[in-house]
Amino acid sequence: MFCRGMAARLACAVACLIAGLALAPSHAQTLTMRSALSRALAASPRLTAAERDVGIATGQRIQAGALLNPELSYEQDNSLGSGTYRGTKSAETTLQISQAFELFGKREARIAAGEAGTEVAAIQRKAVRLELLSETAIAFLSVLGAQRRIQILDEQIVAIDRLTPLLRRRVEAGASSPAETGRAEVASALVKGDRERFKATLASARRELAVLMGDPTPKFTEVSGRLDDTTGRPPAFQSVVAAIDANPQLARWTAVYAQRNAELLLARLKPYPDVRIAAGWRHFNETNDDAVRLTVSVPIPVFDQNQGNILSAQEGLAKTKAEREANRNTLVVIAGRAYDSVQGSLRELAVLRETAIPKAVEAAEAISQGYGQGRFTLLEVLDAQASVAQARLREQEALQNFHAGVATIEGLVGNPFSLAREGAR
Repeated sequence: MFCRGMAARLACAVACLIAGLALAPSHAQTLTMRSALSRALAASPRLTAAERDVGIATGQRIQAGALLNPELSYEQDNSLGSGTYRGTKSAETTLQISQAFELFGKREARIAAGEAGTEVAAIQRKAVRLELLSETAIAFLSVLGAQRRIQILDEQIVAIDRLTPLLRRRVEAGASSPAETGRAEVASALVKGDRERFKATLASARRELAVLMGDPTPKFTEVSGRLDDTTGRPPAFQSVVAAIDANPQLARWTAVYAQRNAELLLARLKPYPDVRIAAGWRHFNETNDDAVRLTVSVPIPVFDQNQGNILSAQEGLAKTKAEREANRNTLVVIAGRAYDSVQGSLRELAVLRETAIPKAVEAAEAISQGYGQGRFTLLEVLDAQASVAQARLREQEALQNFHAGVATIEGLVGNPFSLAREGAR
């Protein structure tokens, strides 16, 4: 089961995903996963906007519960005319206060709609937070993976360059052609070209991570962490799909449904008339008498019965279910891709670690030793070294895809993916 907490657990889970973070260098130029997640949460304008939406909805909820204001009016009759009514001698003056009373639960329906709107905004903020954590974790993994690929290519370049002294001795002894020196230089240059390509990828990944943390340019030199731990087996995909129903992006539709249902109720109640009661004091100048004036008024809903707004609210309510299903289908597709990536990466890692890498390393060591004895050609040595490097690059790619898939699933289910917890132990 995934249900042990929501967004707060994701930050800890993804941080624990990268084993060894606690042992990472503490100087400011080295960035850890935990630090990247914290900085992204603190600097994200999307999260700030989502928080403002909560404030906006809260204000609308407060306004929805406000009572109607009373009205104060002053009237003067039978004045400023002619004859008996010249001036204000015969005037009748009335000071009146009136208050409209909403009936049939209109105010309660408005409050319900406002409360549902506040809940929608609050849940949406959780969804944005999860999405931000997942994106930051994946960006961090991209930087970490690119760093490791460059290290592998550096090791390959060093291995090729180690052949230079031996190659020169063989050429001097007449055991090898001078052309082989150029072949080694070409092989080294090609690997260096690959390294430059990965450096460009690293630069882009670093910039993306920096922007997520609120910096226009990277202020860290490198990221620290490990991608090696991938033990455990993923749960069945159906359990992942079941956990997606708790995702804030889907949970918010329950609040949206309540909001639109309250709006429909409001539309249906609007034709029902409210009552306005007024009480006033009237003074008759001609006789210098006073009297109390009482008024009760009720609008008659003859021409406008709010049919158009009722129909619109009904369609909006019916649309909610379709919108939720469309949203859920999108999330299931994303989860399916991430799940398949995790599964495929695990199978690929098993093949690489059990067969490809050990056999490539074993063959490279044997061929390198045999080359010194004249039993193998330089081409065979370079090919063996390239096989080792390619196998290790494939391993890093699979590791990055694995952890990125886990981070994506965690962002969808809102809880640590069980496989990640297994691998981090």
